[in-house]
Amino acid sequence: MAVNVETLEKLERKITLELPVAEIQQEVEARLKRMARQVKMDGFRPGKVPLSVVAKQYGYSVQYEVMNDKVGQAFQAAAAEAELRIAGAPRINEKDGAAEGCVAFEAVFEVYPEVKIGDLSAAEIEKVSAEVNDAAIDRTLDILRKQRRTFTTRDETGWAEASDRITIDFEGKIDGEPFDGGKAEAFQFMVGEGQMLEQFDAAVRGMKTGESKTFPLDFPADYHGKEVAGKTADFLVTVKKIEFQTLPEVNEEFVKSLGIEGGTVDALRADIKKNLEREVKFRLQARNKAAVMDALVANAELDLPKASVEAEVERLVEGARADLKQRGIKDADKAPIPAELFKDQAERRVRLGLVVAELVKTNNLQAKPEQLDAHINELAASYERPEEVVQWYKGDNRRLAEVEAIVIESNVADFVLGQAKVTDKSVSFEELMGQA
Repeated sequence: MAVNVETLEKLERKITLELPVAEIQQEVEARLKRMARQVKMDGFRPGKVPLSVVAKQYGYSVQYEVMNDKVGQAFQAAAAEAELRIAGAPRINEKDGAAEGCVAFEAVFEVYPEVKIGDLSAAEIEKVSAEVNDAAIDRTLDILRKQRRTFTTRDETGWAEASDRITIDFEGKIDGEPFDGGKAEAFQFMVGEGQMLEQFDAAVRGMKTGESKTFPLDFPADYHGKEVAGKTADFLVTVKKIEFQTLPEVNEEFVKSLGIEGGTVDALRADIKKNLEREVKFRLQARNKAAVMDALVANAELDLPKASVEAEVERLVEGARADLKQRGIKDADKAPIPAELFKDQAERRVRLGLVVAELVKTNNLQAKPEQLDAHINELAASYERPEEVVQWYKGDNRRLAEVEAIVIESNVADFVLGQAKVTDKSVSFEELMGQA
């Protein structure tokens, strides 16, 4: 086999392969003989079909299979000999001008790039931190109380106010015409809890059971319902029922209803704090990792293999279709999703993946077994039966690989933060949790 490797442009390469025709024919004949011992044909006993009959029936397909196998093996051997790291599948075509007794092929493909990571000591990264304070614990307590609140119907003299649950009939019209989603009966929502547009919420406050009211409502320009976005509707609302809420007191009875060991309010607050601290830790890690990855991408030079980007785009498109299917969209697997929508995201993912892989390889940042165990145990700690969660992760190689990827990212983040110019910034619990 003669091997010739050419550089086309950037990451694209071409290998010319030559295979002896006799070698191919020999393998074809060997496979046909094996088939003749097993194939079943009308008029012949099993294993007694003449080779000429088998060759006539299956010769073309066997020839095709052998050619594919031999070319693939030759390509892999040539790539290994040239120490090439192949990115994606090669495009292989038969070529004219082969030596006598040989058949020639050209394989065009891409290789993974050389990754040049700049001076990380010059990179500037903002590292955030946050604390769990009493206000955060109090807010969580309020959520727990609301989950167990009870409701009592107001009499006809009572009016709707914040924190009430109100049941209404409503109908909206734009320029005198009804619109999709603008009408409902026995519709229920909590007043003052952001479930409705602010104008709608404000309009029902002060209304009494049995009362009707018409008011204008301006839909925001960015409203999710595009057919009404930026338009003004007139709504007729009739109040059917108003209920005021009663929140349980935070006492030992309330604590016991939550199944907290110890049964005291202090034990409940301690449990809430522990859970919030775990969530804060994960969110801080994610935010700081993102800052590190941004710095890595900005400090790296490399060409992107088109094959890798195309494969990532395809994965993202399939992920989008899977998401649509999960939402109940009909024929989601056939949805026409333009690949261009994901090109930038795919390029960033491929770039980041190559940079991280280079950093891991050159600085020995692979995930260690004890790190994997520690991360899995931490994930499992918030569940009622952590030992079952641990086994759930360790019993599946795919899930274990996901954990390994997270640990490697953490190792990379710690390494880069140890090299870069880091500015510490304290943020509030609310800002970190997206509640500010």
